[in-house]
Amino acid sequence: MSDCNEGSSCSSCSSAGSCSPDEKERHAQELIQKRLSTIKNTIMVMSGKGGVGKSTVSVNLAATLNMLGYKVGILDADIHGPNIPKMFGVNDRKGLFSTPDGIEPPEPIKNLKVMSVGFLIKDDDDAIIWRAPLKHSVIQQFLSDVIWGDLDYLIIDLPPGTGDEPLSAAHIIGKIDGSIVVTTPQEVALLDSRKSVTFSNKLNVPVIGIVENMSGLKCPHCNEIINLFKSDGGRKAAEELKVDFLGKVPIDPQVVEDGDSGTPYVLNHIDSPVTEAFKDIAEKVVEKTLVN
Repeated sequence: MSDCNEGSSCSSCSSAGSCSPDEKERHAQELIQKRLSTIKNTIMVMSGKGGVGKSTVSVNLAATLNMLGYKVGILDADIHGPNIPKMFGVNDRKGLFSTPDGIEPPEPIKNLKVMSVGFLIKDDDDAIIWRAPLKHSVIQQFLSDVIWGDLDYLIIDLPPGTGDEPLSAAHIIGKIDGSIVVTTPQEVALLDSRKSVTFSNKLNVPVIGIVENMSGLKCPHCNEIINLFKSDGGRKAAEELKVDFLGKVPIDPQVVEDGDSGTPYVLNHIDSPVTEAFKDIAEKVVEKTLVN
């Protein structure tokens, strides 16, 4: 943990007494770089708009990478809507365990660690009303003080849009290995996904690719595919923006059920089309990030 506490001396500072704001920032950045030095790949999962299933993709991608044998962490940077703890079944855990080395993140699955502001609020119904500086500070602390350990992937689940949290994550980390943009097939969502790609490009973050979520529903009676939100829009956007298309994730109502019950879908339905889609996406991510 950082020695920079109000009213106390810091062994890292050149001067006696409490740390100055600049010294606190420098110490935090030093800690972040130390933590990140044991993480092979840091990936942002983004969406231009809400309601496209971005957190569902983040959770199931993390679980799939874990199933493939990789050590994974997932940082819930959606400060105002921290859903990741519930989707991993650890939302009843309130408070965090601190050691002299830092904060121990919950590990709902072996070799899969989770951190979220959801662990810091007493009631899940409480509204988090924070301005940008405080949100920046929390993301900074989750990166500097959390004991992530040796990870192959740290997945940062960002809130929709291109606002404070994505900017904070990019600024604090300094070098992000890639972004994954989640969209649905309809044109409104695709317009916003293009903004996420442009945002990544402006921050010099490589775009790993686009995932088209909610892509077709198999009729339980005739097995025909019903394209509720059109089809292939994600692929078209990827082609137009000259980024890779990672794949389509079909609609399965059980995805919602499993998310609400606290177990990632891919762990319960090994041979389903949705899980096969996530395996294909995960393998493409591994290939592009060269984690091996």
